[in-house]
Amino acid sequence: MLEKLIIQKTLRVPASAGAAGDSTVVARQLDVALLDVGFSASRALLEHIGALAPAPAMDLAAMVVSAVRELVGDHVRHNAYFIGFPDDVPDTTEFWTDRLRAAVFAGGGTATDEQLRDAVASGAVNLLELPAYGTYQHTYAELLAAHDELVTAAGDRVTLLRLGDAVDVEATRLYLALAGSNTPLGEADLAILSELAVACVDGVQPAAIPVRENRAVLNGIRLVLGRPLVGVDTTTDVLRLACQVSGGDASLVTPTRFRAFRRPERRVLLAALNDVVGASPSKLGDVVRYAERWKRLGERLHPHEYDQWPHAQAVFEVARGERRIRNLAGRAEAAVRAGAIGSATSVLSAAPGLLLRSADRLLRLASQPERTAVVDAVTGALGSASGRVLLSLREHVDNRLTPASARMYASRSRSAWVGPDARPPLPAELVAELSSLLDTEISARLPQQDRPLLVDPEVLDVALPLSGKAAEAGFAVLPRGSRAPVSGELLRFFMYWRQASRRTDYDLSVLLLDDEFHDAGQVSWTNYHHNGVVHSGDITEATNGATEFIDMPLTSGGHYVVPQVYIYAGESFDEVAESMFGYQTRTQDQRGAPFDARTVRARSHLRGKGRIALPMVFAGSEAGWQAVWLHLYLRGRPSFNRVEDNTFTTADRVRALMERRYLTIAYLVDRWRAKAEVLTWDGRLPDEPVTFIGVHAPEDLPDGSEAYTLARLSELIPE
Repeated sequence: MLEKLIIQKTLRVPASAGAAGDSTVVARQLDVALLDVGFSASRALLEHIGALAPAPAMDLAAMVVSAVRELVGDHVRHNAYFIGFPDDVPDTTEFWTDRLRAAVFAGGGTATDEQLRDAVASGAVNLLELPAYGTYQHTYAELLAAHDELVTAAGDRVTLLRLGDAVDVEATRLYLALAGSNTPLGEADLAILSELAVACVDGVQPAAIPVRENRAVLNGIRLVLGRPLVGVDTTTDVLRLACQVSGGDASLVTPTRFRAFRRPERRVLLAALNDVVGASPSKLGDVVRYAERWKRLGERLHPHEYDQWPHAQAVFEVARGERRIRNLAGRAEAAVRAGAIGSATSVLSAAPGLLLRSADRLLRLASQPERTAVVDAVTGALGSASGRVLLSLREHVDNRLTPASARMYASRSRSAWVGPDARPPLPAELVAELSSLLDTEISARLPQQDRPLLVDPEVLDVALPLSGKAAEAGFAVLPRGSRAPVSGELLRFFMYWRQASRRTDYDLSVLLLDDEFHDAGQVSWTNYHHNGVVHSGDITEATNGATEFIDMPLTSGGHYVVPQVYIYAGESFDEVAESMFGYQTRTQDQRGAPFDARTVRARSHLRGKGRIALPMVFAGSEAGWQAVWLHLYLRGRPSFNRVEDNTFTTADRVRALMERRYLTIAYLVDRWRAKAEVLTWDGRLPDEPVTFIGVHAPEDLPDGSEAYTLARLSELIPE
């Protein structure tokens, strides 16, 4: 349903077109139900529901509750293996020995405790085969009965839901925001865009679609529905489109198995290719990079049957090697290898974005006279590159004054490579010059503000969302490198998964690191206790869904706390029916069931490549604790992954990310100070309209105000 999708993405409830009436009681019931899951309805939303007839009011209220419960992970039952968790969790070896004793007694045998412990320690025992190991021994209802009610605390989360416009207006607004985004979207947002594109195909379209993957999604819908394509201006746009409609990877990171195309579809794709190459024959150079995919696509499009489009046929001639074309990147690389950095710079000047992405390498390899030419070329390219590229380069040069402790590259699939940083640092004066040039260009592109900027201090440490691919979908999820304060006395991590077709065993673990990123202990299915940190017990299959928890008092020591999810056996994160990670904060005396939506601070999907997930790290200092988002996946082994086997690998990646300096919202706010009045929000409502920037907007901003919250922060990235 579009309505549920809009609520979860924007926290705005589309107004109902139902009949008028009196549903004041329904509005009150909704308010209570929302508070039970950590949400509240704005005054306008309650008034709207209260003015509807009972039937549409009940339908709208039920949909709202369903949407927000799903958003925070409360739509499933989170049972724990040990019914009394976090109390009454036994010592790990004692528990294994007890399970082994049950197996021996079931066979009529006898054994001493020492013999049983020796058997466990020998490694000859298969825990998965011991009686009652890894499966729930009580129902969810019995779990709830064993726990007191949650004691509410002042710090419990309450997230505000607002009344929106009619569903078609809200759908169009969200469609235009996603389609016209200046930054790449994540997988979840691309799926939302695809669904909205169907509903909005004949409505208002964005003035520009800067991100090419977004164009592929929109054009995929338009191709299937027989509408004209939009924004196709490179041969690669056509290739992305063919991948998109074949159910493959429009980002072109992984190969696609192309489907058969109907004749009208073949004609549209070939005509688009013909127009692109006919207008600019140099764009044939783009074909070489993806030659094998073009050859596979040619087998589906049959270009030889369409002599009226000779430029389209030329694309496949280049792919097959029948026509030799040297692309721009190839010519630049040949010049670099020949030591002609000036020539390489001159070649790359024709592609400003590629030049800026290559600037570090060119500057490192250039002689002193050539370095001046490179800086001049970079200066000339700034005005033609996208704002996202400028900000990426600004963040990059800010990290090039000294070698990093480890050099890490995170791919689009959020997997990470780590190695030594052998690059010589850039000279401080060069970094200062580049930073100043970039700051000036970025500042000039920020939109003029007619209203004061009112900034919530909590948003200042949120990393600029330069790519939605560097984060998961979910609730209160922040871009990689973002920091959020952590309150309360207790952190509770939770991980849920539900297998699709075969037995799947995920394991929640926590690695503790000291201030030098050295191992300071771990808690997992092999070690239920460590210095006050407690595991809820190991579940080894999830036909109907399963949850594991870890409690960590914020007084337990350890400078860095790294929760992780390991695939021990079975389906990958992309294969399971559902998987999620999140954390709650509580006081020590709140008690309650292991999962309570009111205490959930963030919940993210687990949908990446790899067998080990590192969603985030928690960093402690004298000033308190912070949650730092990682969004990383490690390759791991095909099965039997454990925290003990990945301590050093994990620590390297955590250190590389923790030591990196990210551009945050604070950077943009500082750029704005020279051209707008910037105010710090202290919790009091302003008297005049403002542009609010924060994690969540207050309810009663003056009329005429505009709010940029988590779902809209990417709109702050300049074009």
